Amino acid sequence: MKILVIGGAGFIGSNIAFRYLKKGIDVFVFDNLSRRGTEWNLKWLQKYKNLKFIKGDIRNYDELKRMFLKYKFDIVFHMAAQVAVTTSVINPREDFEINALGTFNILEAIRESKQNPVILFASTNKVYGGMTDIKIIEKKGRYAYKDFKDGIKENRLLDFHSPYGCSKGCADQYMIDYSRIYGLRTVVFRQSCIYGYRQFGIEDQGWVAWFTIAAALGKQITIYGDGKQVRDVLFIDDLLDAYEAAIKNIEKIKGQAFNIGGGPENTMSLLELVVFLEKFFRKKIELKFSDWRPGDQPVFICNINKAKKFLKWQPKINPEKGVKLLYEWVKDNLKLFKDI
Repeated sequence: MKILVIGGAGFIGSNIAFRYLKKGIDVFVFDNLSRRGTEWNLKWLQKYKNLKFIKGDIRNYDELKRMFLKYKFDIVFHMAAQVAVTTSVINPREDFEINALGTFNILEAIRESKQNPVILFASTNKVYGGMTDIKIIEKKGRYAYKDFKDGIKENRLLDFHSPYGCSKGCADQYMIDYSRIYGLRTVVFRQSCIYGYRQFGIEDQGWVAWFTIAAALGKQITIYGDGKQVRDVLFIDDLLDAYEAAIKNIEKIKGQAFNIGGGPENTMSLLELVVFLEKFFRKKIELKFSDWRPGDQPVFICNINKAKKFLKWQPKINPEKGVKLLYEWVKDNLKLFKDI
C-alpha cells in the first residue's frame, strides 16, 4: 500500500503520516515547506525509513502530474492549504491559487493518471458563511444557537464568505463533482476546530494551539470580541479515526461531504479555554480584548449525526482532556517555539 499526504508536513498532515508510518506503510509526503513548523515536522517524520519526501507545490500542475505518473497511490490525503481568513483578505490571489487552483490541479493530475485512489479532502465549516439568519442567545456566559440544538447539518445552504471561504468552497465542490462526473472516490470533510500535537498555531488561525503556546511563553493573548464565542472542538486523534472510518466505508460514501467536529457534546468558548489553561499552567493569564473580526461567527457547532450513521464514528476525547494533551506537548517541546 502507498499513501500520499499532500501538505504532509503541516499540522494535520504530519499526524496522518505519523499514524501510517508507525504501521509500516509506505508514506509519501508532498509539501513545499512554506509554513512555520513544517521543517520541524518533516524532520520528526524522517526517522521512519518508509517515508519518502517530495518537495513540491500544488500550484505547479506539471510537478503533480509527474508524481502521479511515476507512483500509484492507494490513498491520497489533500491537506495542503492557505488556512487563514485574514491572509486571504490581504492576498486573495495567492489564496485562490493555493486552495482552488491547487485542488483542481490535484484532481486533474489524478484523473489523467487513470488512478482511482481514495481521496480525502480537508474542507472547512467556513463554506456555510456567516449564517446571520440563525438566532444566537447568551446562556451561562457563552453564546449558543437558539434553535439547532444538534448543530449545523450538511444540507445547510452554502454561502462562501471571505476569499478563504470562496477558495475552499470552490475546492469543496470540485471534489464532490469529480466523483459525480469522473467517478473519483472523493470524500469531503467540512472540519470545525481541529487541534492537537504538532500544531504551530498563530493568532489568526489555530486559536486553541495559539492560546496554549502563548500562555507557555508568557506572550500576550488578545481576544477579538468578548470571548464568549463557542466552537465545537475536535482533537487530532479523533479526526484521524474519522479519516480511517471514511476509507473503510469509501464505496458507500464516495462523493459526499461530512461535517466533522466535536459536535454539541464537545464545545468550548474562548474564555473556557483560558480557564483550562490557567488550571494546567497554575497561573493567571492576562488577556487583552479587541474588536470583533469581520465574519467571525459567535457560534459554530457541527451536527455530526451523518458521520455517526455512515462512518460509525464519534469523538472520544473531550475538550478538557484534549487541551491537557496539547498543553503537555507544548510544555515538552518549548524549544520549537523559541523564535515566536
